[in-house]
Amino acid sequence: MKTISLSKKPLAGVIAVAVALSGSNAVLASDKKIALEEVIVTAQKREQNMQEVPVAVTAFSADDLNNAGVQDVTEIQKSAPNVTMQVSRGTNTTLTAYVRGIGQADPLWGFEPGVGLYVDDVYLARPQGGVLDVYDVERIEVLRGPQGTLYGKNTIGGAVKYVTKRLTGEPELSISGALGSYNQRDIKIAGQMPLIEDKLLFGASVAQFKRDGFGEFLLNGDDNYNKDVTAARVSLEFLPTENLAFLFNADKTNDNSNAKGGHRMTPSKLLPAEPIPSDVFDSYADMATNNSVDSEGASLTVTWDINDSLVFKSITAYREGETFTNIDFDNTSFASAHVPAVYEDDQTTQEFQLSYSGDKLDVVGGLYYYEGTASGAFDVLLGAFDAYFTGLGYGPGNFDAVTAGSVDTTSYAAYVHATYAFNEAWALTLGGRYTIDEKSADVYKAQLMVDGMSGLLGGQDLNEIEVLTDYQNDNDWNQFSPRVSLDYRLSDDIMFYGSYSQGFKSGGFDMRGDASINPNTVNGYDPEIVDTYELGMKAELADGRIRLNAAVFYSDYTDMQVTVQESTDGGSNYASSVLNAGESEILGFELEAIAQLTENLSTSFMLGYIDAEYKSVETTVSNPDYDAVTNPSAPPTIVEDIADQWAFANTPEKTASLKLNYAKSLGNLGDIALSAGASYRSETQIFQVESAIDEGSYILWDASAVWYSADEHWTVGLHAKNITDEEYRVGGYNFDNLGAEEVVVGYYGNPRTVSLNFGYNF
Repeated sequence: MKTISLSKKPLAGVIAVAVALSGSNAVLASDKKIALEEVIVTAQKREQNMQEVPVAVTAFSADDLNNAGVQDVTEIQKSAPNVTMQVSRGTNTTLTAYVRGIGQADPLWGFEPGVGLYVDDVYLARPQGGVLDVYDVERIEVLRGPQGTLYGKNTIGGAVKYVTKRLTGEPELSISGALGSYNQRDIKIAGQMPLIEDKLLFGASVAQFKRDGFGEFLLNGDDNYNKDVTAARVSLEFLPTENLAFLFNADKTNDNSNAKGGHRMTPSKLLPAEPIPSDVFDSYADMATNNSVDSEGASLTVTWDINDSLVFKSITAYREGETFTNIDFDNTSFASAHVPAVYEDDQTTQEFQLSYSGDKLDVVGGLYYYEGTASGAFDVLLGAFDAYFTGLGYGPGNFDAVTAGSVDTTSYAAYVHATYAFNEAWALTLGGRYTIDEKSADVYKAQLMVDGMSGLLGGQDLNEIEVLTDYQNDNDWNQFSPRVSLDYRLSDDIMFYGSYSQGFKSGGFDMRGDASINPNTVNGYDPEIVDTYELGMKAELADGRIRLNAAVFYSDYTDMQVTVQESTDGGSNYASSVLNAGESEILGFELEAIAQLTENLSTSFMLGYIDAEYKSVETTVSNPDYDAVTNPSAPPTIVEDIADQWAFANTPEKTASLKLNYAKSLGNLGDIALSAGASYRSETQIFQVESAIDEGSYILWDASAVWYSADEHWTVGLHAKNITDEEYRVGGYNFDNLGAEEVVVGYYGNPRTVSLNFGYNF
């Protein structure tokens, strides 16, 4: 028999076997025909059947997440086409999110994301703390494409909605936990009860997630890639009348996991006797592993059903976060390139929303207000290189490159989104949002020598200081974001749609900007705009046993915010510039299919493809014809288009997944759900410019078995992730000249893990 090698055909390997998540729970209809369950989403800020929404959206229910043993939102990327959701380099809970090629690679304060993250309709403006653990959740939705009309700025790639469970008014208590690889030990407790029957409801949940490190810090034996997270949520719902509801939510998360050390991929010229670690999860980083990320917030949602057609909603929320972490950029035992950093942010949001639902017309409109501050500071301590800079006249003392600043943001927006059904077949959607965005920045950057510790950590007695950037400035931008969609329903089960939508990512100020090299940094940068055209189909075939959703899209991406960083001063500093220099085009398609093959067996398949290309990236470079003596009349700098040298970051050309699910009743012994599958990602470039940390294609294999007791009290699940122990990078740093040597550092996705999950509902 001929042997077929899948190693050279990874996509074929995925299609041939099985993957991640699905919404494929089946029910036995009254006529004994097997059908897929209806999936309800709130992608258009009202409850709808997912098959009736003219938006590319993937939804995961609590059962889907539980059956697959999903631990945090980053696992969603396994099952949503053209989506990247990963833990940012050098962090534990900062989220790197990309949808259809658009996102945010740099989590520095002051920069805006390209994918909006929402918890119960409250926008999370910063990616710190964005790697949300899955607990007490009802549903997660991933909306692809610009969502500027309903969700505002910074959703030009898409939006991720994390929806927690609502209170039911019935007394409930559940306890669940997990034991697994690397001494994983998780515990989750959730409960609710009526304080006043049908009037005042109370609920609370608490969770702790702990795990030893995948590797270690080789110098002191501390855990690397460990986990120590505690989270809690409280809900209180007051129902004074049948038409009026007040829902208060408060949550708090604390991450005390160790700071994450990177894997040095290049040998150190300064430490030739120190080998590259054989395990990618080990690190020679010599900084303290102290790390703390705190995030908390509260919201009050008031819902008033004015009549059968009209609903008013008010969402008031406040959130704040604080991060302290250490990053060793060279990741060796050499005392240099140490970066202690602190970030703080807070935000207050208010949304008033009015919804109308009629026989032919559905309208959602509202007013939105956002006020927030993001601030931070970090040092670049050179340690062992201090003697060198003392020789240049900076000393004696400790060299420190200090970057600090804050940005205040105030946004106002008004939006309307209306769908009119001409008849049973045709419907037109028109939407628009007008946003006013105001920002005020305070930026400081300096090189200095300090007796004792660094300036950030309390040092005094400055011997020498060179201020590179010191300014206060403000700017504002206005933007109208439209959406047009035309839907055609061929039958009750098949819908086609075509849409145009626009989104924008906010302008701002570069907190790392070096005014001594780039004086224009004090003026900030403008918003970037994306215009997307999409054709889609949503269908349920074979009497509801097959669900097939597909979309093809084209995006025109202009005024792109391009970040360029160059080594200066012999590697002691990096000059940052953010320019509106880029234009690009993105073409792609997405396919999602679920089929209920028998009463017990189902399969799900996903395929995403992106062809993203930079058309223009203009940057200022030194003019090779300029010479102060022989050719002083030539300009010292010229503008050069380097689009052919760039590619899209964190955007694999192909993503795919395939999964088999088997569910069967065991009678008095309960029910069992089995699943197995694989997810595939093609080659991924980590930065815009090709580098040594770019990752090749890879496949992750997962399998799960979950048992539910007949009395619905007990749940036991066995989950295996990355069964083949695939080694794959998700981020890193690439410095051509850091401390006079090339430094390439990689950060990696989780290795093979196995966990035994259990739960009891009282």
